[in-house]
Amino acid sequence: MALFSMHNPLVFTFGILGNLVSFMVYLAPVPTFYRVYKKKSTEGFHSVPYVIALFSSMVWLFYAWDKADEFLLITINSVGCITEAIYVAIYIVYAHKKARILTLKLLLLLNVGGFGLIIILSHFLTNGSKRVQVLGWISVSVTTSVYIAPLSIMKQVIRTKSVEFMPISLSFFLILSAVMWFSYGLLLKDMYIAIPNILGLIFGVLQITLYMIYKRDAQDHKLPTHVNPNIIVSSDQIHPVSTLPLPIPQENKDENADDDKVEP
Repeated sequence: MALFSMHNPLVFTFGILGNLVSFMVYLAPVPTFYRVYKKKSTEGFHSVPYVIALFSSMVWLFYAWDKADEFLLITINSVGCITEAIYVAIYIVYAHKKARILTLKLLLLLNVGGFGLIIILSHFLTNGSKRVQVLGWISVSVTTSVYIAPLSIMKQVIRTKSVEFMPISLSFFLILSAVMWFSYGLLLKDMYIAIPNILGLIFGVLQITLYMIYKRDAQDHKLPTHVNPNIIVSSDQIHPVSTLPLPIPQENKDENADDDKVEP
């Protein structure tokens, strides 16, 4: 088996470039979680995007493992599973009790129950090429759901006329990652890899466009007082490397008033 797709140098090239760019995007939340570690607080953002990103990487890893000739997908999604698991673990350690319990429930429901169900059903109900197709469409569906995350930040930019929560460098790397993986999937004739990255490219371009529109107004408009200025956007790798989603600011702090009384 040609693990590295050396029979097609272009596939190998785009796969390697996709791995490199996606790895950089995976590391985007490091400053955020380092600050969480230093301050011993999750600073008001949710764990849901990171749990979903972990689930997405797990699904893509399973798809790549079941399909021949997908070593480059295995490598980057293995890295994704490790990094996302570390982020979620840090969140659980320093989150308030209510947020911690919610995260653990979500992990059990999605990453244990949901992923386990996918493995069992795909093993007993499908086989061969049919299993690859089923896993491929599941991966596309998960990726599509992950791309919902940037919508909240784009809405935040439009509402506040501030690009504080949408760094231009991250949007650029998301576009670059989408181009690499789309080209990889297209050349490999794998529509399950190519299709989601069309959506990733569209969202990346929209983010760049919003940034250019509101950049000049960034210093003229203050964020609402209920938005936590310490929250740092950390988005994710474009699939087949599941995007590191954006932290979602808490719009209503009163709902979490009880959490503030509980020390992690």
